[in-house]
Amino acid sequence: MRCVIARFPFELTKSGVLETMKGVVPEPVSGPFVTIGRRDYPAKQVGAVVTRQDRRDFSADEVLRAMTRLGFTCGTRPAASARAAVTDHIRRTPDLLGTPPAA
Repeated sequence: MRCVIARFPFELTKSGVLETMKGVVPEPVSGPFVTIGRRDYPAKQVGAVVTRQDRRDFSADEVLRAMTRLGFTCGTRPAASARAAVTDHIRRTPDLLGTPPAA
């Protein structure tokens, strides 16, 4: 499939991406990601490995669009600070609701 990433055309195939990403250790994911095999990779890491371009030359959206068209699962994870805020809120819920009356 022909894709344009950072104004350069690439002929990408699903099997080619799988082969290219084989043996690549995924970086920690926060934000846009692509699931390749059973691993989640940051979209920018996938773009850099597949296109051999600097990560500053393309956007994560360009990579997500291309990988989605190839049939990979893509998504976005909230940043760690957003997850921590949700966890703190859940932990505080009993305090906000109060304790049940004694029977």
